[in-house]
Amino acid sequence: MVECMQEEIVAKPDKAVGMRHVIAFLLFLATTVSYATRVTMSVGIVAMTTSNDYGYPVFQWERSIQDTILSSFFWGYAVLQIPAGMVAGRFGGKYLVLGAMTCTGVVNLLVPIAAIHSGWAAVCACRVAIGLTQGLLYPSLHGLLGHWAPVSERSRLGTFVYAGAQLGTIIEMMTSGVLAASPWGWPSVFYVAGVTCLTWAVLWLILGASTPGTSKWISKEERKYIEVNAGSDELNTNNIPLPWKRILTSLPFWAILFAHCGQSLGFWTLLTELPSYMSNVLDVNIKHNGLLSALPYIAMYILSFVFSWLADFLVNKNVLSLVSSRKIFNTVAFWGPAAALLGLSYLPANSLTLAVVILTITVGLNGAHYVGFMLSHIDLSPNFASTLMGITNCSGAIFSLMAPLTVSVVVKDETQASEWRKAFFISIAMYFLGNLFYILFISGDIQDWNDSETNQEVGVENGTAKKRPVNIRRPSIGEQGF
Repeated sequence: MVECMQEEIVAKPDKAVGMRHVIAFLLFLATTVSYATRVTMSVGIVAMTTSNDYGYPVFQWERSIQDTILSSFFWGYAVLQIPAGMVAGRFGGKYLVLGAMTCTGVVNLLVPIAAIHSGWAAVCACRVAIGLTQGLLYPSLHGLLGHWAPVSERSRLGTFVYAGAQLGTIIEMMTSGVLAASPWGWPSVFYVAGVTCLTWAVLWLILGASTPGTSKWISKEERKYIEVNAGSDELNTNNIPLPWKRILTSLPFWAILFAHCGQSLGFWTLLTELPSYMSNVLDVNIKHNGLLSALPYIAMYILSFVFSWLADFLVNKNVLSLVSSRKIFNTVAFWGPAAALLGLSYLPANSLTLAVVILTITVGLNGAHYVGFMLSHIDLSPNFASTLMGITNCSGAIFSLMAPLTVSVVVKDETQASEWRKAFFISIAMYFLGNLFYILFISGDIQDWNDSETNQEVGVENGTAKKRPVNIRRPSIGEQGF
């Protein structure tokens, strides 16, 4: 990027729907489909171990084996996060996303065959493989957004893409049971997921691109608008090393990392353990009510768009600075659920309505994190956003695994609320401390190590590194829009 771009004014193209919106829609579908494939086993394993009227095999798997199968996805998920971020940052995310979705689709088609002919160990192997391939997805998505999302549209486009995770969960919860109970039986749950992934892959192969400059379908006007206002360079495949030392000594980066870890532990404690708490302590079995199970996800999906619109509106109208917006909405996403979780842990038994209301509010407020720390990687470094996401998502995946392990260690009697409070207090503490560190040290400015030229040579004056000017300009109100 040349420095003259700093003063260049490029108006938003007149077309209401541009190629950046097409890319965002395809990435939204990718998160929707990929998250649906994560949930397939949660629903499918119930049907696989229950007798049916259509002659499909029934597996006599013990609870421990079922838990092993359900957790096996995360064994592979953390492994490729950082390498994927590095590769996506250097060569682009198009083919990484394509490979992730294609492999996910193929392996889902193989799950019924593996179960019938090779048993539960083969099913675990399939889930590990899906976890490995989906480990490529989020770092690549962040890299793609770094190149395609102008600053004034970043909150909305980013939230739109990542909210697909909640929609995928909702869709899978509502359709998998129907498919499993149909004449096509439980194998259809995996076949539909596999075919959907492969269909998406064909669309992405035709329309997808790593950057506006490599897209065959974008107009010259839109390409220039994005490149001036996104703050990222075109892909540089030269042997320019990543600024590891400067990244790992950056307090704003550590603010994102701690926030991601706090979010992962807190959120996965909510999703994996609250149903058991509500059943064993409150005598409320939310698992047996499909609508109640999906309601928190629906709230999070809807509210995430409300938060994203509000965040962009406040920033683009100069009511809030970008960093203030990130801090406020991240606080809503972290301290709101922490307070709700504290209240939920002291509810009396048989409080169905109040328990569901608090759970829905808790998960719904967490949707604000999409316009909090989740986009801060791109704020700090559009060029290295994929690598930053790979590092923080890898750490987050480890803390996701720790959520059920923490409960199993701390909670000795699942019928005692006092035992569960110990586990909930750990999540509350992670929510509180993760957000506190974030609001103290996060930045909304592009860091000087984002510039590839700066990475090679940073001037020093009076013992202090001189910062190069950041080549990005916030569009005027008249240029903004989704």
